[in-house]
Amino acid sequence: MVVQRHRGPAVVIALLVLGSTPLSTPAQRTSPPPPGREPALVRTEVAYPTGDKATSVILLERFVPAEVRASTDFAYQIRLTNLTRLEVRDLVLTELFPAGFKVRATAPRTVLDSEGRGTWKWAALAPGGTELIRVEGSTDRTEPLWLCGSVTFSTGWCANVNVVEPRLTLTKSAPREVLTCDPIPLQLIVSNSGTGVIRNVRITDALPDGWSTMAGQAGFVLNAGDLAAGQSRQFSVTVQALGAGTYHNRARAEDDSGLTAEAATTTIVRQPILAVTKRGPDVRYLGRAATFEITVQNTGDAPARDTVLTDPLPPGTELLAAEGGQLVGGTVTWNLGTLAPQTARTVRLTIKPNEIGTVRNTALAQAYCARGSAAATLHVRGIPAILLEVVDHPDPIEIGGNVTYTIEVTNQGSAASTNITIDCTLPEELQYVSATGPAPVRTTGSDVRFAPLASLAPKAKATYQVVAKGVLEGDARFKVSMNSDQTTSPVEETESTQIY
Repeated sequence: MVVQRHRGPAVVIALLVLGSTPLSTPAQRTSPPPPGREPALVRTEVAYPTGDKATSVILLERFVPAEVRASTDFAYQIRLTNLTRLEVRDLVLTELFPAGFKVRATAPRTVLDSEGRGTWKWAALAPGGTELIRVEGSTDRTEPLWLCGSVTFSTGWCANVNVVEPRLTLTKSAPREVLTCDPIPLQLIVSNSGTGVIRNVRITDALPDGWSTMAGQAGFVLNAGDLAAGQSRQFSVTVQALGAGTYHNRARAEDDSGLTAEAATTTIVRQPILAVTKRGPDVRYLGRAATFEITVQNTGDAPARDTVLTDPLPPGTELLAAEGGQLVGGTVTWNLGTLAPQTARTVRLTIKPNEIGTVRNTALAQAYCARGSAAATLHVRGIPAILLEVVDHPDPIEIGGNVTYTIEVTNQGSAASTNITIDCTLPEELQYVSATGPAPVRTTGSDVRFAPLASLAPKAKATYQVVAKGVLEGDARFKVSMNSDQTTSPVEETESTQIY
């Protein structure tokens, strides 16, 4: 809008600039500022006194920002040009600074009068010559700023500058509690809740120690670009925790001019911990039942959901009982449900070992975000059970006849018997003739001793024979004594033979 006010012979010409598109009349034209000027300026001009450069004397130009921020310094320029081929004398420019505008500096310098006006005077301006004035200042008001000036004969013009106050805000949200194996979703919203445009907004988040992005990075940067007044942009980022604890996470938004905003969240990361113990006997004999007690305890600070305990049966064993468990495919399984922090469940498992050796198996407890295991070892031993039998043939015998004593050692147990010795004692009625067996024999008087038999396997039999001759009439008592590594005292057997 152009307004002309006449004060006697003087003329004041005012131009109101709204936004970045100045109004113009045939006597006033605007154009973009020269290339390379920052920030962008709006140019207005007026030719005095006719409004036409071809018939006017002075061209007045003003370069002002399209908008500025409250309480932020900015600069504008005024240029006067002699449009004629003659020298213009006693040229005076008076700039009326509006209320709320604080002048920081001018070039050339001027002194403001009591009404806030600055005046520049030139004795002469050469044909085609120009004079340039630069003004720097600021305003703390968020309303259009009128900058008005006048030249000799009170001819002047005004332009308004929009004063804006952008406001950068950042909000951030994160889960209050998660488990260590849960992904952690972060939501960030950056907004311009003020006026004007915020340029090149960036969000930075240096994650706390113990957190990382899903790609393993220690932080991230988000580019929000330019934000117009009232505009927001939302971002989603997923991170992960490397361990339990309380984590404080702060993000920061900023633009190129130094506007900043921060937002923080606190997340508690919890972890269920399954501690498994398995107790049972260390030694069992073959075929004897062995009972194990398995305890699963949640020692963490979060519930262990859907807890399952499994215990595979070792080879060579069979299941006798499983308290609350089910045998499927050689593995006993217990569904323990949810274990609250610091609670425990105990089950029992009874097996029968059918093979000699060492049995080792591991019980495994698994829940959402937790697992634990414990192993137990069982040494399975056999039981050597040696049977000693002595038979004479024939019986009775005549004096001078021979009798054969057959000695049989049978291992009826489930383990080998070792270092078996057979000692025979002949009574006075008998005289040694010969002996055979699985080990060498040695005789001393009435004693017949076989060297130790190294091992006799389960269900195996060893046979010895001693031949003696009857020399005296009577009831002859043939005595056999057996020892081994597994016996604590001799096993003795006596066989009676009648001699006549």
